[in-house]
Amino acid sequence: MIFASVLRTARIRIREADHLRKWIVLGALIGVIAGLGAVVFFTALEFATKVFLGGLAGYTPSTPVGEGGHALATPGRPWAIPFIVAMGGLISGIIVFRLAPEAEGHGTDAAISAFHHGARRVRARIPLIKLVASAITIGSGGSGGREGPTAQIGAGFGSFLARFLDLDARDARIAVATGMGAGIGAIFRAPMGGAILAAEIPYQDDLEADALIPGFVASIVSFSVFGAFIGFAPIFGDVASAGFTDPRQLAYYALIGLVAGVFGRLYIGSFYGATHWFARWTLPREVRPAIAGFIVGCIGIFMPGVLGTGYGWVQAGLDRTTLLGLPLWVVLLLPLGKIIATSLSIGSGGSGGIFGPGMVIGGLLGAGVWRLLEGVAPAVPADPSGFVIVAMMALFGSIAHAPLAVMLMVAEMTGNLAMLAPAMLAIGIAMIVVGPRTIYASQLRGRSESPAHQFRFAMPLLSSIPAGDAARAVRLVLHASDTVRSAIERLTGADLPGAPVLDRDGTLRGVVDLDALVKQPPEVKLADAVDSTASVSVDDPLDDVLATLADSHRTWVPVTGPDGLAGILSATDVMAAYRAALAANVRRVRSVSTRGAMIEVDVPAASPLVGVTVAAAGWPPDTVLVTIVRDGRTIVPRGNAVLRAGDRLTVFSTEAGRGPLEAMLGGSPTAVPAQA
Repeated sequence: MIFASVLRTARIRIREADHLRKWIVLGALIGVIAGLGAVVFFTALEFATKVFLGGLAGYTPSTPVGEGGHALATPGRPWAIPFIVAMGGLISGIIVFRLAPEAEGHGTDAAISAFHHGARRVRARIPLIKLVASAITIGSGGSGGREGPTAQIGAGFGSFLARFLDLDARDARIAVATGMGAGIGAIFRAPMGGAILAAEIPYQDDLEADALIPGFVASIVSFSVFGAFIGFAPIFGDVASAGFTDPRQLAYYALIGLVAGVFGRLYIGSFYGATHWFARWTLPREVRPAIAGFIVGCIGIFMPGVLGTGYGWVQAGLDRTTLLGLPLWVVLLLPLGKIIATSLSIGSGGSGGIFGPGMVIGGLLGAGVWRLLEGVAPAVPADPSGFVIVAMMALFGSIAHAPLAVMLMVAEMTGNLAMLAPAMLAIGIAMIVVGPRTIYASQLRGRSESPAHQFRFAMPLLSSIPAGDAARAVRLVLHASDTVRSAIERLTGADLPGAPVLDRDGTLRGVVDLDALVKQPPEVKLADAVDSTASVSVDDPLDDVLATLADSHRTWVPVTGPDGLAGILSATDVMAAYRAALAANVRRVRSVSTRGAMIEVDVPAASPLVGVTVAAAGWPPDTVLVTIVRDGRTIVPRGNAVLRAGDRLTVFSTEAGRGPLEAMLGGSPTAVPAQA
C-alpha cells in the first residue's frame, strides 16, 4: 500500500514537472542502469573470451591500449577455433531462440524499431538474454560489436521506466532513444557521441531534437558509472600523432571517402544478403549460428583479425611500425574478411552489434589505403593514424546515416579532434556513394514517416490544441474501494465499456474495462483489478493524446490536471476538436484580405491584454495572430495561452486592421517588419 502510494505520487510529480527537471531525474536513472549494464556486459565478455578463446584455443585476442593493450598474437591451437566458434554460436542460438527470439541479430536496430513502433512494449527479459547471448557469441570468436547489447539494455530500461511511471507516448520514445544512446556512449567511452546518437540514429535524414538534452544527461551519467568500474581512458588511447597540416592531403581523404562508401555498400549488401539467405534455411534456427560460426572459425585460422570485436587490429593500424610489419595481403583482405565474418555471425541469428565491426572495417580500410600510398604518392603523412581515424568515421558514419555522432564518437575513442576537418570531406563523399541505403533497416527517412510523429505531421493543428480544451466530462467515476460486482452493475446500468478509478484522496488510480472485470472474482476490490494505463495531462497536445491511444491500444484515456481528474478523451473527441479548430482557422483566414503584411508588435505593460487568454482577446477581424515570442522562446498561440507584458506578437494584418490592433494593445506600440 505504501509502495503504491509512493508510486502514484512519483507519477504525478513526473507528469507535472517541466521538461528539464523531468529529464534530469529520468535521464540520470536511465544513465545509471545503462552504465551498470555496460559494466556487466564488458565483464561478461572478458570472462567468455578467456573461457572460450583463451582456455580452449590458447588464443588471447589483441586489445586496444585503453583495455590492456595486448599485442597481436597467433592461436596456440588454431585447429580448434572453428569448433569453438561453432559451439558459441550453438549455445547463443539455443538461448535466444528458446527464450527471446526478438533478441537475435543486432540490438541497436531493435531499439530503433521500438522507438518508432512501441516504446512501452520492450519485454523486460530482452536485455538480459541479449547480454548473455552476445557475450557468448563474441567471446567464442563470433564477429560482432559490443554496442548492440548495451543499446538494448539502455533502451529496455527506458521502456520499463515508461511503463512503470506511465509516461506518455512522447516521453516513452525519448526514454528509449536516451537509453540507447547512453548504453552505446558508455561502452565506447564516448558520452558526447552517445548523446548525439540518441537523437540522430532513429532517422536517415532527420533529428529527434527532443532527445538531445535527456541524451546529454543520461550519457554523462552512464559514462561516469562505466568509467568508475572500467576506466575513463579512450579505447585507443590519445592518438596525438594524427593531424591535418597539408591541404594536398585532402585528395587522399576524398579517396578514403570514396573507398569507404563502396565498402559501406558492400557491408550493407553482404549483411542483409546473409540475413535473407539464412532465413530461407529449413534447418532449426538454433543450428544456423553454429554453422555460420564454423565458417567464421575457418576464416579465423588464416585471419585472426576477424574474430571477436577486432579492436586490437585497429590499434595495430594506428601504429606505423606495427602496420608496416604486417603482410600487405593481410591488411588489404582483413576489411573484406571482417565484412563476411560479421554477416555470417550476426546475419545467421547470432547476437551482437554491427556498429563496432563497421568501425573496425573502416579503420582497416584506412590502414590499407595508407599502406598502398606510403612511399609512392607525394604528401602522404608519415603516420597512418589519420587515415585510420578518418576511414572509421567515413564508413560507419555514412551507412548509419549518423555522421555527426560517429565523428564525435571516434574522436572521443582516439582522443583526437584534429582530424574532424578532413573527416567531414570523407563522410560527405561516402554518404553520396552510399545513398539512401542504411545498415539499420528500422531507420526511417524522417519524422514525417515515423508512427511516433504521424499525427503531428498529418494534422499539424493537433499540436496547438491542449487536451484540456477537448476533454469531456466523466459520466461515471469508480473508486478503488468498490468491489468488482458493484462496478459491473454500475457500468452496465450506465451502458459504459469502462470508467476511471480514483483513490480515496481523489487521485487517479487507473481505469477498468467491463470486459476485463467480468473475468475477475466478484468480491475483489477495484484496487486489485485496476489497469494503471497511461493518462494524459490537460496541457498535453492532442497529437500526443492520439499517440498515447495508439501505443496503449485503447479507445479512451483519462485526462488529469492540477486538481485531479479533469475528464476523458477518446479518438472521436480528438477528431471533433480538430475539425472545429480547422473550421475556425479556415473561417478566420478567409475573413482576412489577401492584401496584408506580417508585422511584429510588442505587448506594453499597460496593455489591457496583459493577463488575458488568446481566445478571450477579441482580435480585430482583419488580423490573424501567428506566433508569440516570450523570452526568446516561440509559443504556439493556443486559445488558453495567457498574454504577458513584453510578449512579441507576430500578426498578419491588413492596413484596416492595424489601427484597431494597436488600439487594442493600448498606446502606440512600435511595429516592425517581421523577419524573413
